[in-house]
Amino acid sequence: MNTVIAFILIFGALVFFHELGHLVFAKRAGILCREFAIGFGPKIFSYKKSETVYTIRLLPIGGYVRMAGEDPEMVEVKPGHHIGLLFNDKGEAEKIILNNKEKYPNARVIEVEHADIEKEMVISGYEQGEEDSLQRFPIAKRSFFVADGQETQIAPYDRQFGSKTLGQRTAAIIAGPLMNFVLAFFVLFALGLIQGSPMDKAIFGELTKDGAAIQSGIKEGDVIKSINGSEVSTWSDVTKIISTSPEKELAFSIERDGKPRTITVVPKAEKQGEQVIGRVGSYAPMEKGFLVSIENAGSQTVFYTKEILVSLGKLVTGQFSIDMLSGPVGIYDVTGQVAQSGFENLLRWTALLSINLGIMNLLPIPALDGGRLMFFAVEAVRGKPIDRQKEGVVHFIGFALLMLLMLVVTWNDIQKFFL
Repeated sequence: MNTVIAFILIFGALVFFHELGHLVFAKRAGILCREFAIGFGPKIFSYKKSETVYTIRLLPIGGYVRMAGEDPEMVEVKPGHHIGLLFNDKGEAEKIILNNKEKYPNARVIEVEHADIEKEMVISGYEQGEEDSLQRFPIAKRSFFVADGQETQIAPYDRQFGSKTLGQRTAAIIAGPLMNFVLAFFVLFALGLIQGSPMDKAIFGELTKDGAAIQSGIKEGDVIKSINGSEVSTWSDVTKIISTSPEKELAFSIERDGKPRTITVVPKAEKQGEQVIGRVGSYAPMEKGFLVSIENAGSQTVFYTKEILVSLGKLVTGQFSIDMLSGPVGIYDVTGQVAQSGFENLLRWTALLSINLGIMNLLPIPALDGGRLMFFAVEAVRGKPIDRQKEGVVHFIGFALLMLLMLVVTWNDIQKFFL
């Protein structure tokens, strides 16, 4: 149960902040955002505020922000249609009744002659009882279609995604992945405030209970001056000597409470991959503070980003097998293991997943944010957007291939999980 809760909270947070980036910058550009959803499938929670419906859906496998104009508008009013109009105090139609018009006795029933709902914002037609007189009815900037008693806000062209400048559209799309990097930074910053940030100084940090260091009489905070006569000044120097000396006696010249002393420690041998390395059971020294936590959060965010990019490079060059990839099942399994190791490790895992999600979404693959940014780059070069239908076909094919990859990865995860 702890694993389930941890997985839902972590994955929900990653998706929430990713989609929040899209939502904030889309609204800043004036785009009508119809829905902000966490998950896919049937709704299990729904709340409407202002123009946007906020929903939580059954399947926790992602999320989305539904922006007006990304897909064809759902309702089309054509000549010959009979509709009802309800007007505001300015004489503008603010509700267009599509059916069940008898339930709206105050509505004026119109036979449509011409309608431009998006750009001109006007309907021309013949009012019931005055069929000989063609009338023109302006539509309010904030207006709604009403069908089966349900209202859907109309999106004028200047509130649609496609009407915005290339820069505004780019910002709305790239903000999602960038928000994942921001989330990772703040998680690592919080972790630094909680447990401190590693220092590269030759000082023993927290000691493990069964390590060679504590068994030999070393104490946390002991300052290391030299090892076997070789001077050391950083924790990197110390770990390098220890790791290359399994089961060998090391004479640590230390300073404790201002007094020098020498303590002999024999690093325990530990297998790491194909190598055997030495361990004495000591973590790096930690330092707490606001500024040092900011610096450490930034450096770790950059470090994890580089490591993930290197792994992707190995995947492309064939040095990294597809069997080594993990999907939701694999991530769930690892999350459970990390959750058992402590809250701090779970925070670090959250940051790593957030960076990974940001990078994956920036890849120039159709159906991902990076794929859309790729089309924007082509638009910038050629001076006009690519045909929407052609772009839609490319994204559909990309989505299908991604789902196929997800099935393969998930199947591999299930096999690893149960075998």
